[in-house]
Amino acid sequence: MALEGYRPRSSQLRIAERIAEALQLRESLLIEAGTGTGKTFAYLVPALSSGLRVLVSTGTRTLQDQLFNRDLPLLAAAIGRPVRVALLKGRANYLCRLRAAPSQASLLSPELPLLARIGEWSQRTRTGDLAEVSELGESHPLRAQLTSTRENCLAGRCSEFARCHVFAARRNALEADLVVVNHHLLMADLALKEDGFGDLLPSADALILDEAHQLPDLAAEFFGQQCSSRQLDSLLQDVRRLLASHAVPAARAAEMRQPLESALVALQAAAGGVERRIAWQDLPVAARGCCEQLRVACAALADGIEALEPDAELQQCGLRARHLGAALAQIVDEAVEGARGLQVQPRGFVLSLLPFDVSERFRALLGQQRCAWIFTSATLALAGDFSHFANRLGLGELPTLCVDSPFDYESQALLYLPTGMPDPANPSYIDAVLKLALPLLSAADGGAFLLFTSHRALNAAARTLRALPDMPALLVQGEAPRELLLRRFRASGHAVLLGTASFWEGVDVQGPALRLVIIDKLPFAHLDDPQVRARVEYLNAQGGNPFRDYQLPEAALALKQGVGRLIRSESDRGVVVICDPRLTGRGYGRLLRAALPPMRITQSADEAIDMLRDCARDLADAPQLAEAAS
Repeated sequence: MALEGYRPRSSQLRIAERIAEALQLRESLLIEAGTGTGKTFAYLVPALSSGLRVLVSTGTRTLQDQLFNRDLPLLAAAIGRPVRVALLKGRANYLCRLRAAPSQASLLSPELPLLARIGEWSQRTRTGDLAEVSELGESHPLRAQLTSTRENCLAGRCSEFARCHVFAARRNALEADLVVVNHHLLMADLALKEDGFGDLLPSADALILDEAHQLPDLAAEFFGQQCSSRQLDSLLQDVRRLLASHAVPAARAAEMRQPLESALVALQAAAGGVERRIAWQDLPVAARGCCEQLRVACAALADGIEALEPDAELQQCGLRARHLGAALAQIVDEAVEGARGLQVQPRGFVLSLLPFDVSERFRALLGQQRCAWIFTSATLALAGDFSHFANRLGLGELPTLCVDSPFDYESQALLYLPTGMPDPANPSYIDAVLKLALPLLSAADGGAFLLFTSHRALNAAARTLRALPDMPALLVQGEAPRELLLRRFRASGHAVLLGTASFWEGVDVQGPALRLVIIDKLPFAHLDDPQVRARVEYLNAQGGNPFRDYQLPEAALALKQGVGRLIRSESDRGVVVICDPRLTGRGYGRLLRAALPPMRITQSADEAIDMLRDCARDLADAPQLAEAAS
């Protein structure tokens, strides 16, 4: 057998045959493939065998790398069909040779060893993909100094253009039969916000979109407008450097920068340092005034730069200021329909305008690309009904296929729905969740995910658990990169990981290292999120029912994702605990329970503890756990 350990699955074959048919007919298709069906191979094999030009888009860069570096070479060799394959990421993933050089002089000494490592790597890398530098995580502040953005890239006017890694990757993609991209890059191009990638789309015969459930929210993000303090800081940093290199008198340079610097400082002060989202209508009048000052300052800076008769690099700064000013003009103009608000982050802010509804625009884009669109995920449908997902993207009546997971959830998993929990709005609710969790964690001997619906609840739980004696190792989201936390979790076998939204999906821990998943609340979208509140108001204005048509189906799909973290293989066993009493106490709980895998349900803590003790014993019989997790 070409693939060691491969076992034929009828569900996988069924998906592959249906996708092969859709590719040949240039037909669009919606597929829900339950966990364990092997959907990755089920779409890659027909894509490789079709003889068509195919784009595969994934939800994360991690999955993108896995497809390109592991799955595609394995399958291409197995089926004996040579196919030209390319990997294409957004420009923020590639070393910019022009920006990397001046950044060296500005770095603080603690970064010099890493910079030396990057300098050595830059001389031998063929791709310039920063994923090759393991020390440089996705959130590392150095990345912004080493990469370009659409706004500051000089393209053909750059002195390093002939050796540019971004455009080399795009040239390779244009020559490939199968190109692996990610949803952010795809949506950026569909929204006409990324140069150079658009040549790929018209030539594609098919697009396969894995983890497609992410697309509606991503579409809203990319079809809207954003302006962040990071963009403004980066612009000011480049303007300072370039004005100095052009020998612009210091007084004149300061006069050009000062309005934008002052407006930026004023808005940061008005926003405060507490991480939160603020709807536009809830922003203080002073903060809204600061937003208008930012718009005026961006336009003034662009005018000042143009008056200097700038070279290509400084001219690009002027264009960046002009584009940011245009985005701010739409954000502050309340006549422009959409959800607008301010997201305060630990190191800055993001101002945004998000459309209420993306269905018409997305449907128009599909009409422009005359090819097959295959949407697939483990969570696209509710009880076999794809209408919620299809309606959000304006897909209309497309053919569908729903394939259940092959796992034996009845024997592998237990769903514990505790009784006597207070209402989730009760101030003591998180304390009650932790009181419930402690004997379960003890019985399981760690090996648990605690999934929260808010950072506030996560932080409160982390403080409480750290104060307790004899707690297993705690891994807390935000204290290390996600992939590093997962590696530590797999290697430990006894750790307790606390996470919010980013750990509810796209996280795969197979084997006995994970045997308990505790979910604090039903994942209803928060009404204090400006986008959520605006969509609710929009649906009300349209005569719809926001709870039935939006909040409930979104919560059901999110809950399905969170519960899906537990059973990832035929041998996995464990307990899922959903603490929220509304799952059994409210009428809508029936719909939410129906969206979950067919697990045994108990309200007995003793039954849950007994199963967890059995699972903990399984761990003792799992040799080389740490080695398997590496």
